[in-house]
Amino acid sequence: MPVQMKNTNPSSSNRLAQANSSKIGRRPTKSSAASTKAKKRSRPRRHHTTEKSFGLASYAPHWLLRAGIDAWLLIGIFVLLWWLIDSVVQLQAVFFAVFLGLLFTTILNPIVNALSRFLPRPLSVFLSIIGSLGLIVGLVIYVITSVAGTWTSLLAQFGYGINQIIDYLDRPSINQYFKVAKLENWFQQKLYEYLQFVAEHSGEFAGQIASNAAAVGLGLTVFALAVFVSVFTLNSGEKMWRWCLNQLPHRYRAKTHHAAIVGWNTFAGYARGTMIIAATDALLVLVFLTILSIPLAAPLSVIVLIGAFIPLIGAPISMSVAMVVALATKGAITALIVGVGIFLIGQIEGQILQPLIMAHQVSLHPMVVGLAVTAGTFLGGLLGAVIIIPILAVIWSVYAELRHIDPPLIGALPSFKDFVPTLKKPVSASKPKSVNGSLLNGSKSAASALAPNQPKALKHPDHTHTDHAE
Repeated sequence: MPVQMKNTNPSSSNRLAQANSSKIGRRPTKSSAASTKAKKRSRPRRHHTTEKSFGLASYAPHWLLRAGIDAWLLIGIFVLLWWLIDSVVQLQAVFFAVFLGLLFTTILNPIVNALSRFLPRPLSVFLSIIGSLGLIVGLVIYVITSVAGTWTSLLAQFGYGINQIIDYLDRPSINQYFKVAKLENWFQQKLYEYLQFVAEHSGEFAGQIASNAAAVGLGLTVFALAVFVSVFTLNSGEKMWRWCLNQLPHRYRAKTHHAAIVGWNTFAGYARGTMIIAATDALLVLVFLTILSIPLAAPLSVIVLIGAFIPLIGAPISMSVAMVVALATKGAITALIVGVGIFLIGQIEGQILQPLIMAHQVSLHPMVVGLAVTAGTFLGGLLGAVIIIPILAVIWSVYAELRHIDPPLIGALPSFKDFVPTLKKPVSASKPKSVNGSLLNGSKSAASALAPNQPKALKHPDHTHTDHAE
């Protein structure tokens, strides 16, 4: 039976244990650390798998996966926005009623707060609503009765003004370039075609009148709903908003309340500022047309008051109606004077009133305003053109308040060279010489970094000193 021989030489085992313990406790040298880093750099980068995210056994780079997720998020945001816009278009009557009710609330809220110091809150709301309704109904009745009472004389004056224009164009100095007879024939032909079209489609016009009556009924319903909304928001708006905040988690309440305050202040400032500017334009137009003795000066000023609520185009279009009336009743010279006056009133509004009243409420570029009004007109017609700017102003103010923005650029813009990365120069200025694969005339640190575990290069025959290999 073979006998196992025990190792009776303790010195060899002790030396092996000491060597292992010295390797475990010894700190790695610079050469070993550099080689470890080089091995890590040489490892190929692993691609992230989409298997956990999408259940697909495919591999994709991280940047491609991130770009795909961001693209789907953007598509979802655009779909949500389009759904909201389509819902607003489908329910535009209800949406406009709520908008009009909030507009009444912003205008009447200072009056209600002033009356609440002496009267109960519900009674203050009732008196302010009744007073505003009486003012609106009175203005509408005044415009209708003024136009109806002077309609016959206005048509006669309009015909007289047209004849004056034709007589002026019939002068020999103008007739040789502009044939008035052709203009009269064209006008009579178009008038005959229009009358014939009306006679042929009288039944359709009757149906359109009935549909217009339905539209009038819808308008009255929207107005009644707006009054209903304004009554409750004026009386118990704070309680309603407190209930909405209580439905949110506690960590979102402060930020939501802050954003809502900013948006409401922007909307209220826009509504009150627009009201002040519209009233100022109407007063200036009334004084100017009264001085020139233009018929229907007061109704035309009311039209300007209503048209000023449409940004950019409302006031000029409503003021141009006064120019047409002046042309028909007072002649071309008076119409030209009215046009100059309308231009000056527009300059007063744009250069003085808008910066003074609206600068701190709506910080939108005129190009953005123009594009928004056009988009609102295509989406919701006249109502869309009216409500698009305050909605856009509220959204922008809330976003500007909640976002984090870096300090703005001051002075000249950075050049293109500042954005182009430059390659760093190599550390050694001179190219090392190489003979038989050895680095000569190089620093010791560079040699050790390039070949940490290799022995130093031997002496070149041209050198005067000797390097020994370790």
